Amino acid sequence: MRRVAIFLAVTFALTWAYEFGVVYPASSGALTGIPPVAAQFVTGAAMFFPAIGVIVTRLVTREGFKNSVVKPRGFKKSLPWFAVAWFGPAILSVIGAAVYFLVFPQDFDPSMGAFVASTQQQAAATGAELPADTVAMMLLAQLPFAIFLAPVLNIFTTFGEEWGWRGYLVPKVSTHLRIVPTLLVTGIVWGLWHAPLTIIGHNYGTGYPTWPIGGIAAMCLFCIVVGIFLTYVTVRTGSCLAAAIGHGAINGFVSAALLFSVTGGNPFVGPLPVGIIGGSAFVVVAAFMLRDLHRREKEGTLDMPKAGLPDDVTKADLARAPKA
Repeated sequence: MRRVAIFLAVTFALTWAYEFGVVYPASSGALTGIPPVAAQFVTGAAMFFPAIGVIVTRLVTREGFKNSVVKPRGFKKSLPWFAVAWFGPAILSVIGAAVYFLVFPQDFDPSMGAFVASTQQQAAATGAELPADTVAMMLLAQLPFAIFLAPVLNIFTTFGEEWGWRGYLVPKVSTHLRIVPTLLVTGIVWGLWHAPLTIIGHNYGTGYPTWPIGGIAAMCLFCIVVGIFLTYVTVRTGSCLAAAIGHGAINGFVSAALLFSVTGGNPFVGPLPVGIIGGSAFVVVAAFMLRDLHRREKEGTLDMPKAGLPDDVTKADLARAPKA
């Protein structure tokens, strides 16, 4: 587990130092004059640190870059699972939101009245006047963009995470633990990695009675569930690119249900998939995926991608090994 320890130490140290030293001052207003879009880039830059952790670990331990878990095993076999990664998150988010609105029908507004009014107020603050129907059309136009384009447009940053988590950590830990504890442990690790952002309101806000522990715990649960989904598509394709696309799809569509919410919902409940009801479809699918992974493991057919080399092997050892 030496390489896992180094990877986690580098990734957490860089991420938390950056978020406490740069993101916190930016979010608290200590750094003035930062436009909202620029602030998003400041926060999103943290997604590159897991990839940096992989690079540093592979170099420092002389592991090299063999078995990088990037190239898919085969186009025909992988394509259906890339499609699942691309469109699955949007479908599951819609199903979860539908369940939430069935439970809380008073919070559903198909006209998007609350969101339209909020957008009009923001436009008015800049001196612009937008008719309600124009705003509604603009908001609806974002949905196909989020479904069809966001997964690939987001891949530049999501690959930074997924090469670290699904392309390195999960395969490494799976050589020491069985698949179920592997996904529980790595999901919790992934959730804790988000802790500095969760504390300042990422996904769950601030000011709730159990802040910040409740939000961190909820994020860990969410990461376990989503981590199972992303690991499954990685296993079926042999490539963390599938996880990067799935991660990009989640990020692109995660807030869509808020368009139709009167109150904005409750982040711990729904309609967003980070809530227990909004994320119910993810939970069900993740349970089936975990069961299938467990079955394959018992049957000896679980084809988990190999990341790098065993702890006691270096690139130089491979070079010295006699050729067959």
